Amino acid sequence: MEDTVTQVALRETRTTFASPRALAAMAAAVALLALAGPFGTGDALAFVPRLAYWTFTVPITYATGSLVGTCVLVAMRRSRPFWQAMPAAAIAAGLVITGVVALLNWITFGSGLELLPLSAIFLASAIVTGAVIVLSRELERETEARPVPPPLLERLDFAKRGPLLSLSVQDHYVEVVTTRGTSLILMRLSDAIRETGADTGMQVHRSHWVAFDQIESVTREGYKARITLKDGRDIPASRSYIPALKEAGLLPR
Repeated sequence: MEDTVTQVALRETRTTFASPRALAAMAAAVALLALAGPFGTGDALAFVPRLAYWTFTVPITYATGSLVGTCVLVAMRRSRPFWQAMPAAAIAAGLVITGVVALLNWITFGSGLELLPLSAIFLASAIVTGAVIVLSRELERETEARPVPPPLLERLDFAKRGPLLSLSVQDHYVEVVTTRGTSLILMRLSDAIRETGADTGMQVHRSHWVAFDQIESVTREGYKARITLKDGRDIPASRSYIPALKEAGLLPR
C-alpha cells in the first residue's frame, strides 16, 4: 500500500530532526541569527532574549516549512515534473513560514508586521527551501548511483575491503581475495557467494568463484578452462561450468 502524502512528509520531517547534521545546521542558524539580529530583532531584543527567540523560532519554522514543502513536493511529483514541483513547494513553505513568524511575533511582541518585514521573510524562506530541495535531490541521486558494497566485505578487516577478485575454498575456510589483500573466513563457499551481490561474478569450479570485472582472459583447455585474473593468478574452471562460461559470453559457443 502506497504511503499518503502526509505520511511521507511526517517521515521526512522526523528523519530530519533525528539527523545530527540537520540539528547542527539549525544550531548554527540560531547562533548566526542571534548574533546578526536580522529583521529588526537586533534593535528590539538584547542578546540573551534574542538567542531565546531564535532558538524557539528556527526549529518551529523549519518543521512547519519542511512539512508543508514536502507535502506539496510529494503530491506534485506524482503528476508533475520536478522543475514545476520544486518552486511550488518553495513558495508554499515560504508562505507558511511567513505566517508562523507573524503569529509568533504577534504573540511575543504584539505585532507581526512591524518587527519582521514579512516580504523579506517570505523571500528568504522560499529561496532557502528551494535550495534545500535541490541539494537533497542531488544527494539522493548520488546515493542511488553509488554502488552498494557486497555484504561479504563487511566480514573483512577494513584495510582489506576492496573490489572482489575471487573466492576459493581452503579447508573449512573461504579465501577472499580483493584488490587490497587476502583474508580467510570461516564459512561455506555457497554462503560467501550469496554475499557477493547480484551479477557480480560466477562460480567456475566447486572450489572457486571469480568476479566478472576482474577477468583478464579465459583459455579453453580440453574439456576444462583456465581463467586468468587481472592480478595475474590463474583459476581453474571445471567441465561442468563450461556451459555457464559460454552463457556469460566468456567462451565461444
